[in-house]
Amino acid sequence: MTKKLPEGFLWGGATADFQYEGGFNEGGRGILSHDYETDGSQDNPRHHTLKTADGSIINPKSSFILADDVPEDAKPVFLDDQYYPSHNAVDFYHHYKEDIKLMAGMGFNVFRFSVCWSRIFPNGEEEQPNAEGLKFYDDVINEMAKYNMEPLITICHDEMPMDLALKYNGWTSRKVIEAYVKYAQTLFEHFGDRCRYWLTFNEINAVRGFGPTGVRKATGQDRYQAAHNMFVASAKAVQLGHKLVPGSQFGTMYAMSEVYPATCKPEDMFHHLQEHRENWYFIDIMGRGYYPSYSRELWDRHDVKDIKMDPDDKETLMKGQLDFIAFSYYRSNTTKAGDNWFNVGGNKNPYLKETPWGWPVDPLGLRYCMNEIYDRIQKPLFIVENGMGAVDKADKNDYVEDDYRIDYLQDHLSAMADAINIDKIPCLGYTMWAPIDLVSLSTGEMKKRYGFVYVDMDDKGNGSLKRTPKKSYNWMKHIIETNGAALNN
Repeated sequence: MTKKLPEGFLWGGATADFQYEGGFNEGGRGILSHDYETDGSQDNPRHHTLKTADGSIINPKSSFILADDVPEDAKPVFLDDQYYPSHNAVDFYHHYKEDIKLMAGMGFNVFRFSVCWSRIFPNGEEEQPNAEGLKFYDDVINEMAKYNMEPLITICHDEMPMDLALKYNGWTSRKVIEAYVKYAQTLFEHFGDRCRYWLTFNEINAVRGFGPTGVRKATGQDRYQAAHNMFVASAKAVQLGHKLVPGSQFGTMYAMSEVYPATCKPEDMFHHLQEHRENWYFIDIMGRGYYPSYSRELWDRHDVKDIKMDPDDKETLMKGQLDFIAFSYYRSNTTKAGDNWFNVGGNKNPYLKETPWGWPVDPLGLRYCMNEIYDRIQKPLFIVENGMGAVDKADKNDYVEDDYRIDYLQDHLSAMADAINIDKIPCLGYTMWAPIDLVSLSTGEMKKRYGFVYVDMDDKGNGSLKRTPKKSYNWMKHIIETNGAALNN
């Protein structure tokens, strides 16, 4: 069966502003909820740096879920002896022309990037947007247009202006819905003439902590109230976007690591069903426009008493359904009776090899996942993140022979092509994470590299930032220029 994909298939790469853009304190950019997050590694988790009223410095155990013993009066602070990767990232802010040219050289016809919310509204509630911030993204989009590359814009990628996080306890407050919709409207009005594909949120099914939701204490009640408010904000944005940008299409990105039952033991099978609903909950509500019947059972598992809703929220959700389902796929997990709910890391699968960071490599799982989502929601799919974090060894010329990445992509893209050509799953496109090396979200290090292009920078931000294409760069260029047909070779 041919691997060649339908005409008009979108090929590209994906990034996030706080991992890629940099430009901290430039162009009127405000402070983001991720800006207080330190670097880390597999052995030393990332964390926020916090200061209490008495001057004590507290480092929570996790970068996303603040420790239960953190006092309510604790406020984020920057410390001189800590490195905060989001401040510089890999400096797309000053290298955007070079980077876009490199992407175009591979044949990209789409580039997924996130707009930094605090670059447009530094505090989140200004009367007028920051003109310098709008100009930067104007310049980026116009540069892309020179190469016939269209934008796929993520409106909110796991972040918010820090003022909103602190003032309102993040997405637990409906005040943030108002701020988000105003922000989204600004993007539609300024960039809608050049952008038809939008993502309202990134990995909304992973909402937790200062990053995605801005909440200080990530209890189940907080998480699911925050999620509801994000559902409403997304639905309002979708309706507004359809009105202001005719022909626009909207999705939200979900983290869709495939989940298998560890055994066929009935208790493991039922736990698998319930564990799967931890993700389906988000897709069902936003893709279908209403809360599923299992919502109450799921809330009970997370000690959620009630979700506060306005009288018109249900109508808003129905009218603001997504046009397509976007998702990330990196790995698969197994689950069994007795596991903690939302067990992100899952359990090891004895049938799969793993990356250096312990992530199982499961190409067939991508095809499985595509079928599973489409069977349930029956809306077009968009694979907006997929890739392999690896330790790339560069030679004296910064060239990397990353055959392991080529093998990974060969297998995953082949599985995607089979889902499209054999299983007849409609899929708009594929944007690999990430086209150019950037800072890892999970560990905050450069050592864990994903890109087709090597960036000369170490874990502490030292280096020339020189960009050098890897072996996988030309391999992927050939895949794209044949629209997938070369996968058969």
